[in-house]
Amino acid sequence: MARIFSLLLKIVSGLVLLTVLAIWLTYWLAARSLPDYNADYEVDGIAAPVEIARDNANVPHIFGESDEDVYYGLGFAHAQDRLFQMMLLRRTAQGRLSEIFGERTLKTDELMRRLGLYEAAKASARVQTPKATAALEAYARGVNAWIAEVNEGALGRGAPEFFLFPSEIAYWQPADSIAILKLVAVQLSDQIPNEVLRAQASLLLPQDRLKDLMPDAPGTGLGVLPSYAELFPEAQPGKPASGTQYAMSPFPEAGLAGASNVWAAGPERSATGATLLANDPHLNFSAPGAWYLARLELSTGGVIGASVPGIPAIISGRHERFGWGITAAYLDDADLYIEKQNPDAPNEVLTPEGYKPLQTRPSIVQIKGAPPQTLTLQWSENGPILPATAFDVDTITPSGHLVSVAWTALVSDDRSMSSAVALNHARTLSEAMAAARDFAAPALNLAMADPDRVQMKVIGRAPLRDARHQSKGRIPSPGWLETNRWQGWRDFNDLPLFTAGRDGIIGNTNNKTVDAPFPDHLSYHWGDTQRVQRWQRLMQMREVHTRDSFIEVQNDVVSPSARTLLPLVGADLWFTGEAAPEGTPERQRQRALELLAEWNGEMNEHLPEPLIYYAWMRALQDRLIRDEIGPLAHAFTHVDPLFIERVYRDIDGASAWCDVIQSAPVETCTDIARLSLDDALLWIDEHYSSNLESLRWGDAHMAHHDHPVLGNVPFLKWVVNIRQSTSGGDNTLMRGVTSGDPDDPFVNVHGAAYRGVYDFADPDSSVFIIATGQSGHPLSRHYDDLGELWRRGEYVPMSLDPELARAAGVGITHLLPQ
Repeated sequence: MARIFSLLLKIVSGLVLLTVLAIWLTYWLAARSLPDYNADYEVDGIAAPVEIARDNANVPHIFGESDEDVYYGLGFAHAQDRLFQMMLLRRTAQGRLSEIFGERTLKTDELMRRLGLYEAAKASARVQTPKATAALEAYARGVNAWIAEVNEGALGRGAPEFFLFPSEIAYWQPADSIAILKLVAVQLSDQIPNEVLRAQASLLLPQDRLKDLMPDAPGTGLGVLPSYAELFPEAQPGKPASGTQYAMSPFPEAGLAGASNVWAAGPERSATGATLLANDPHLNFSAPGAWYLARLELSTGGVIGASVPGIPAIISGRHERFGWGITAAYLDDADLYIEKQNPDAPNEVLTPEGYKPLQTRPSIVQIKGAPPQTLTLQWSENGPILPATAFDVDTITPSGHLVSVAWTALVSDDRSMSSAVALNHARTLSEAMAAARDFAAPALNLAMADPDRVQMKVIGRAPLRDARHQSKGRIPSPGWLETNRWQGWRDFNDLPLFTAGRDGIIGNTNNKTVDAPFPDHLSYHWGDTQRVQRWQRLMQMREVHTRDSFIEVQNDVVSPSARTLLPLVGADLWFTGEAAPEGTPERQRQRALELLAEWNGEMNEHLPEPLIYYAWMRALQDRLIRDEIGPLAHAFTHVDPLFIERVYRDIDGASAWCDVIQSAPVETCTDIARLSLDDALLWIDEHYSSNLESLRWGDAHMAHHDHPVLGNVPFLKWVVNIRQSTSGGDNTLMRGVTSGDPDDPFVNVHGAAYRGVYDFADPDSSVFIIATGQSGHPLSRHYDDLGELWRRGEYVPMSLDPELARAAGVGITHLLPQ
C-alpha cells in the first residue's frame, strides 16, 4: 500500500511539475513578444534617426527629420503594440480568415470576396495624392521593419496569438491601410441591414403601423412610399431566414452601427475666450480596442489624438491651434437592388437596355483543415451580387432574382486616405475644409475649431438619386429601372456646412441634421433622436463653458428617454389602490413603481432603477410587437423610445399596438404596461434578486471588451477579456449600448472607446482617453491600464510638450538608419 501511495505521489508530482513547466514555457514564449521600449534598432527605410518617446500612459510621441520618417515611426509603434490586431483586420478585409480559422469563417470570407473591398483598396492605392502615397509607403516600411526585428530576433512571433497559427506574417502594403479605412466605413454604416429589416417589416404590416415600428426622426421631408409588396408582389411575407452564421463578421447589426458625439463652443461661449471642442466616437468594444493614442511631430507641427492601428493618420485630434472631431453622419450611402434574372439564361439580369450578362471572376478561398473552395464572384451594373444569406436578404428576395449593392465604401477611386493625411497637416479651418474634399467613405460630420471659430461639415460621397426613385433608397428597389439607379455624386459644396459664429455652439449626436425633402436630404435613417435632447439642454444651461464642463457633458448619464417614457407608460399605474400584502406580485410592482417615481433618470451603475426601467421597457416593447410580427420581433431587441412614445401618445392611431390580436378581450395600453412590468420583475427575480433595492445597474451593464479570437477559449478568456461595471445606456450622452442578447440583454457592447476634450486657450491642458490600453499584448501592463480611468470618466493629459513625454515616459526607442 505504501509503495502504491509513493508511486501515485510521484506520478502526481511529475504531472504537477510538467504542468508548471508547461505554464512557465508558455509564459516565457508569450513574454518574448513584449517590446522593449528602451531599445535602439538599426532599420532600413529611414533617412535619419527617429525617436519614439512613450509617456507614462504609453502614448508614443514620434519625432523625425522628415514627415516620411515620422510616419515610419508610427508604423513601427503600431506594429510593436498591435501587430496581431492589424493582421486580423487585414485578413478580414481580404476575405482570408478561413486560412487560419477554418470553415467557421468561410461565409464571412465569401461576403468580403464578393463585395470586393480589398480589390477596391488596391485600386484606390493607385490614385492617392503624392503626400498620402509617401505616408502610406513610409508607414508600411515601419510596420515591416518591426516584423523583420521579430523574425530576426525570435521575439515571440510579435504577439502571443501568432503561436496558435502556423502561417507566416506577410509584409504590410499601402493597400492594407486603405482596406482598414474601408473597414471603418463598414463598421459605421448599417444602411444595408436597415433596408432589409424595413422590407421584412413592410411585408407584415400596413404602412401606418410600419411608421410606428420604424419611426422617422422628428422633422419634415418624407413623402408616401410604396410598400415592399407593391414593388415585388411575389415576395413572401414572413419567409424565414437561413440562419447562416457569419463568424467574425465586421458588419454591424441594425442599431449597432458606429455613432459618436462631437461639439464645439465659440470664444464667447467659452470662459477662457478661446474655443473648446469635445469628441467621443462610438464603436464596438473589443480587446484591444479600436483606437490607439499617438503624437506625430510633422513638418507642419505636432498633431496628437486617436489613430487606428493600420492607418498612418490621426483620425480625431488636435494641433497647437487647430482641432477636429468626427461623428458618423448617417448619410444614406448604400442601396440594395433586386436584379431580375433571365429565365433562359440565369447569368443575365435585366437592365434598362434589356438583359445583360453579369461580370464574373473566380476566387479561390483557402480553408484550414478543408479543401479550398472556388467562388464565382458576380457584379451587375449596380454593384456586386450578395450571397443569398448575407444580411438575411434571402427573406425578401423573390424567386428568379438576385440582390446587388451599391455602396460608397466599394468605390475604386477612393481618396479618403489622402484626405485623412492632409487633415493631419491642416492648420486652419480653410485648410481642413480643402483636405476634406477628397473624403469618400465613411460619411462623417467633421467638427473643426481654431482659437476663434468653430464649424461642422458633412464629408463623404453622397449619391445623387432621381426624384422618381421608387423606394427613395429606404428599401431594396428594382435594379433594372434607370430612375432607381445612382445618378452620380452630390457636389462637396452642396453638403451641409454649419457655422456657429463666435457666440455659438455646434454639435452632433448622430441626430437628424437636414430637413430637406428627398432627394436633397441626407438620410431617412439616423442614429439618434434622444441624446440630442439632453445635449441641447446641457449646452444651454450654461452661458459659458469650460474644459471641465465639456468633460461633465461627455460623462453625463441622464436618460432623456426614461424621463419621457416613464410618466407616459406608468400614468395609470402610480399610486392606485391600497398597499398590497408583502410577498405578492402586486406588492413587488408597487415597490418598483415607488422606486421609479423618485428616480431622476440617472443611469448610474450603483442604482437599481435603471435595471428596473430597462427591463420594463424591453418587456413592454416585446409584448407590443410580438403578436403583430411574430419571429421578426427578434430583430427589434433594443428599446425604441420613439415607438413606445407613439403608442402611448396614440399618434396616428398607434395605440392599436396595445391590443393583443390573438385574444378576445380588447387590451388597453395600461393593461400591457402592467403586464409587462410584471414580466420584467419576474425576469429580474430569476436573473438577479427579488430585493429590488439591492440591485445594481452596473452588474447587468458590464462593458465587455472581448478578444476577437481568444475571447471564448476556456481559461484564456479570463486573461484576455476585459470587464468593467459601467453607467449610461442606449440613449445617454455617455453611451453604452446594450447587447439585446436574450441571455444577457443589458451587457454594454458599444460606446465611446475614445474621448477627447481640446481647450485652445491652453492646448496642453487638453485631455484624452481610450477604453482599454495602448498595448494589444495581454501580458503587458498597458493592455488595460487606461480602462479604469475611462470607466470612471477620467482622462490623461494630451500634451505636445516633448520634454514632458521624455521625462515621465516608460521608454524611449531610437530607430537608426542602417
